[in-house]
Amino acid sequence: MGIQIVEKCPAGVKVENPKLALVLAGGAISGGAFKVGGLKALNDYLLNRKVTDFDIYVGLSAGAFLTAPLAGGIPPEEMLASLDGTSKQFDQLAPFEFYRPNFEEFFSRPLKYLYGHLTFIPGICYDIFSSIPQLKNDFWKNLVTLVRHPNYSNYEQLMKPLFRVAYTTRTIPTFGELFVSGIFDNRPLEAYLSRNMKKNRMTNNFKVLRKMSGRSLYIVAMNLDTSERVIFGPDEKNDVTISEAIQASTAIPGFYKPARIKGIDYIDGGVRRTANMDIAFDKGADLVICYNPFRPFHNEVVIEYLREENKYFTKNKRIADGGIGMVLNQVFRTLFHSRLMVSLQTYKEDTNFKKDIILIEPKEDERDFFELNPLFFWNRARSAAHGFESVSRSIDGKFDQISAILKKYGVEMTRDVVKMDTGKIHKARYDDAVIMNVLEQTHPKKRLKMMQGGKAA
Repeated sequence: MGIQIVEKCPAGVKVENPKLALVLAGGAISGGAFKVGGLKALNDYLLNRKVTDFDIYVGLSAGAFLTAPLAGGIPPEEMLASLDGTSKQFDQLAPFEFYRPNFEEFFSRPLKYLYGHLTFIPGICYDIFSSIPQLKNDFWKNLVTLVRHPNYSNYEQLMKPLFRVAYTTRTIPTFGELFVSGIFDNRPLEAYLSRNMKKNRMTNNFKVLRKMSGRSLYIVAMNLDTSERVIFGPDEKNDVTISEAIQASTAIPGFYKPARIKGIDYIDGGVRRTANMDIAFDKGADLVICYNPFRPFHNEVVIEYLREENKYFTKNKRIADGGIGMVLNQVFRTLFHSRLMVSLQTYKEDTNFKKDIILIEPKEDERDFFELNPLFFWNRARSAAHGFESVSRSIDGKFDQISAILKKYGVEMTRDVVKMDTGKIHKARYDDAVIMNVLEQTHPKKRLKMMQGGKAA
């Protein structure tokens, strides 16, 4: 099941002046590219209102990286073109911009650790001698008391001021402080976005974006020190730029060091919540289309018992056979997906909730996408193709129901353009270059006119 629907707005009732929201969850590199391919498919299905024409955009992590261009009017076809460097609007993202080592901490932390240990004892001695003028009166008085009445309490009274000076002004570095807070640094991602936004004359300010386009963009991160969810947006926290907010939201724990912006350490917004659909509804959305690329893989393992050897075995591959990476992949997908399902169930059971949700996900048996390393930069083209085919199949399977829901909000759909692209991709499924060329085709509305005129390929 690739699509789940919560329809609480009565069927057939036309919603006046509806607000549509697009909510994009995280997914690292493979999930981000998967979403771009899926957004391309969704865009092909939509006729009179494209994914760049929504009223509200909510993104976190890789989803945040995509919502900003969409809110700025950059279509998914152009994002796909940027993956292989053929886009005229967005530069190609280089591996070093994604995998820039955390040089600063790799060098500074060992030096600080060594310096802290070498200067600890000399520093304490310096602090004690510096404090002698303030301590001498009490020291001599307490010393006399100790000599007259030698016991532990008087000894403690004598030494307490010295220990207070020694251990309240300095601390010895712990072994944990020797290690970096993240392997890589995602500041190049912020610079990449800022540069391309400027190149396309897109505003990097939440308030200005809403004033100029009427679209509201919300980016979600987590404050590492307080563990609180932080919402960046035009009527939320907006003292940082859009690109800085995305830097905060994409700081995957351990992989990237926390994004320190204006003195606050932020990490990936997905740590706190999976999709944040509640933000869209709180801001007035009537319909939310939510796209979550990560769901657990259902691995159907058939176990057989070999009586002669008294052993159990299976002919197909287990998840654990792929090593710790595959195990953790399944674990985190399960954690993120289960939280999202709890949120979805809450909306289903809420009798006061009268709006609609369309949740787009991969199907649970999509092994090829599951086995792609989420943090491997060179899986982008295949992930995008998987996303396109996955969303195409899922929407096609529920086309009538989805079409009826969107019609309430004045949105029309068609199957024709998607079928044309799916056929081309299927023929070229092992040629990344051809796949990307198909996915990067121009505006689907123009292509539909060409197809109707008999000129399409």
